[in-house]
Amino acid sequence: MEEVVVARYSIFNWLRKRVFLFRTPWWDSIQFILLIAVIIWLMSMSTARLGYYWQWYRIPRYLFRIEDGRLVAGKLIEGLMFTFRISGISLLFAFAVGMTTALLRLSSSFMGRTLARGYLELIRNTPLVVQIYLVYFVIGPILGLGRFSSAVMALSMFEGAYISEIFRAGIVSLHKGQWEAAHSLGLSTVDTYRDVILPQAIRRILPPLTSEIISLFKNSALVSIVSLNDLSLQARIIAADTFLTFEIWFTTAAIYLVFTVALSTVVYKMEKRFKILT
Repeated sequence: MEEVVVARYSIFNWLRKRVFLFRTPWWDSIQFILLIAVIIWLMSMSTARLGYYWQWYRIPRYLFRIEDGRLVAGKLIEGLMFTFRISGISLLFAFAVGMTTALLRLSSSFMGRTLARGYLELIRNTPLVVQIYLVYFVIGPILGLGRFSSAVMALSMFEGAYISEIFRAGIVSLHKGQWEAAHSLGLSTVDTYRDVILPQAIRRILPPLTSEIISLFKNSALVSIVSLNDLSLQARIIAADTFLTFEIWFTTAAIYLVFTVALSTVVYKMEKRFKILT
């Protein structure tokens, strides 16, 4: 009987060591390397059958180049800077639109709730491409907006609709005792939102809000349809001129991936810090 127990214990220890091995960072690294190897192998097989020859050595000049002894940004980096610019400005307006819409939906005004609801249904049930065209060709000329302003307006209105629902969900998720405590202290509605409700809601909505910020950064690629020199338009022009279709678009995808992952990492650190503070 004791021999059976010892044998079972030995098997259990052997399995536990093997399971622990699969939970180590080394195993994660090996899995990642194997995944990259498989992707490279599949790409090489597919391109070999297509008769396509990789020319990665031509890519660096479209990222950075040296002129007169100075490092100068290439076309892709110039497009990335434009993408940052239009995304940042659109994000600020989207926050303003989202917060205003959320407060209108939570207000006691029937007209405010109706307008906010109509705006949400209109924006969320039509494609962003259609909205960009409508703003650029219809609303833009009426208001005297140029291409950049029209694109910012379309992105802000589109993302603002989704951000408003995130804000509203965060506010509604708070216990009504928070409102009662604030009112018992003599705080006005504005002060209650500013000092009590919104600081707590931000901690809860940070993950979904990050997803919308990343979505805005990626959706900004659609502004190229009105001939704005963002990253996607620059990639399209370079690919058409050089026939480096796969190299250019893989590089563009990698640029988007790097900055979206970096943003997600920063927000993850902020979220952990908020948990520590609370």
